[in-house]
Amino acid sequence: MRIHPLDVPLKGEVRIPGDKSVTHRAVMLASIAQGDSLITDPGDGEDNVRTVEVMKQLGVEAEITDEGIRVKGVGLHGLQNPTEALDCGNSGTTARLLVGLLAGAGIEAELIGDASLSSRPMARVADPLRDLGYVVETTGDRHTLPMRTSAKRAAEENAQGTRAILKIASAQVKSCILLSGLYRNHDTQVVEPAVSRDHTERLLRAMGARVESTAHYMAPVNHAESQTLPTSQLYPGLALRGGKLEVPGDFSSAAFLIAAAIVAGERVTLRNVNTNPTRIGMLHVLERMNADISLENRRVLTTGEPVADIVVKPSKLQGTVVQGAEIPLLIDEIPVLCVLGALADGPFEIRDAKELRVKESDRVETTAEILEGMDVKVERREDGLLVHGTGKSGWNGFEIDAQHDHRVAMTAAVAGLGCVSDVKIHGAECIDISYPAFADHLISLGAKISKERNA
Repeated sequence: MRIHPLDVPLKGEVRIPGDKSVTHRAVMLASIAQGDSLITDPGDGEDNVRTVEVMKQLGVEAEITDEGIRVKGVGLHGLQNPTEALDCGNSGTTARLLVGLLAGAGIEAELIGDASLSSRPMARVADPLRDLGYVVETTGDRHTLPMRTSAKRAAEENAQGTRAILKIASAQVKSCILLSGLYRNHDTQVVEPAVSRDHTERLLRAMGARVESTAHYMAPVNHAESQTLPTSQLYPGLALRGGKLEVPGDFSSAAFLIAAAIVAGERVTLRNVNTNPTRIGMLHVLERMNADISLENRRVLTTGEPVADIVVKPSKLQGTVVQGAEIPLLIDEIPVLCVLGALADGPFEIRDAKELRVKESDRVETTAEILEGMDVKVERREDGLLVHGTGKSGWNGFEIDAQHDHRVAMTAAVAGLGCVSDVKIHGAECIDISYPAFADHLISLGAKISKERNA
């Protein structure tokens, strides 16, 4: 992919594709629900396709249609042992949530993935499941895929229920434990050191489960000042109900168009975007940075997810520090936030984000490479980056290998909109993992992009 300098500012509107995180969860929960479900406006990236395919291997009838994803629920105990390994592709969410569901259901299965996913750590989900008494095997000293589950169920349960206290805030780990808890006879409680995304809790509630969460999950609060640890508690005994499950637009996809509009836009409107308080940490940071962003047409979908139309206008950004409890709420948006940090007046710093180093790529390094290619001064830290913003764009063009990381490829494309010469992105086809229409949507707003494959 090649990004060319703009002739005119970006403007117009885009309907954002379905939320990848919500789609994964909707497919899995619809599969074990009673009755049929129609998942409308689902994510259409390769990661979500992998989740559909692995559920089909587990005996679920699921079909991707023009209307959405149709799923015939098999009930809580209707999953079948697969005859072949479950290929999760590049999807960490598929692997990490599915292992909890399979362990809880007592399914014997092997989870595999592509080379990138197979290098990513799985101990973070395997260890808590082992602590709960399940047999979960990982591979090698680094505890990676292939990962295996067993028909062995949890050890004798505490009559008072099960509590898992997480060392890091992670929606994937929390969801893994909650999904395994659907099969336990007593309550399952997950305690986190900071707030993480709550899509699983909202969807479970919408489908009939009883889940109680601290106030963190119900409204935007000042997480940094909160003295209560975020806690989610699942109560057993209620069957999940199938039905129409509306998927909101993916905020993590919208984030790149928000950033593009700030870098090079006049007025851009993004329709139907998920505004879940645990998802829009980037908006709170941009508000601190003085971005001109507003939310219109607010509403709530059947999945319990709030949505709105996001309107972005030209802004003069100020630098800031992003750290602590904010990090889990915007971890996927940090690379593109750093590009906006380059546009800001004054330093922009990311702290407490070691998780960046174990994503699809080491995103501290790949983000720094993009910034250096733009001729922006950046300092790498073990847990983040310090970007020396200059208050303006007009950066140098550059060339970069996306390293099979869709967020890196899209970040480089956004940076290219503020460059005075071409930006060439090798391996940009990895964007299809989460946002196949990304280049087309930018072009519809006025970007000049040559979609060369393997460029």
